[in-house]
Amino acid sequence: MKIMRTLKISILKAVPFFLLTAVTCYIASAQNKITLSDPQIASVAVTANQIDVDCGKIALKKSHNDAVRKFAQTMITDHTGVIAQAVALAKQLHVTPEDNPVTQQLLQEATQTKKDLNSSKGQKFDQAYVNNEVAYHQAVISAVNQVLIPQAKNQQLKDLLLKVAPVLQEHLRHAQALQSSLK
Repeated sequence: MKIMRTLKISILKAVPFFLLTAVTCYIASAQNKITLSDPQIASVAVTANQIDVDCGKIALKKSHNDAVRKFAQTMITDHTGVIAQAVALAKQLHVTPEDNPVTQQLLQEATQTKKDLNSSKGQKFDQAYVNNEVAYHQAVISAVNQVLIPQAKNQQLKDLLLKVAPVLQEHLRHAQALQSSLK
């Protein structure tokens, strides 16, 4: 019985990583199979940021760890700001973000991740949330650098993505440091 419980816990810890790895692989393969238009890139950018905001809100609700809560608030604030910039740019350019397979895949994976986070408690939640943030930022950084920036046609959209890339790197470093402190 103890072995089954340990196995279940190990699987739950790995789920966010494997889900996000699947998204990363999908996005990377999409570069060769799918050409994203600027409205589709805008949709991916807004969706990816909203997913991180949503996970941050779950962390604020569930975590009792001050460092995790502070990190979650930073994710909410920073990613909400990126969404606002992307929406403002889309309005300025008269572009409506367009749903696409990458956005749909992100949303599908996020549904499972949120379900997993909501089922965790205490320190296990904190670890699951931070592990997810590390994996998610790795996946998003890869997608931004390998797919979104190279495929963006509009220079202002490309500039926004280039401006956000270092912020994502900083989030990853922060998440990795927090991950190490929770071990």
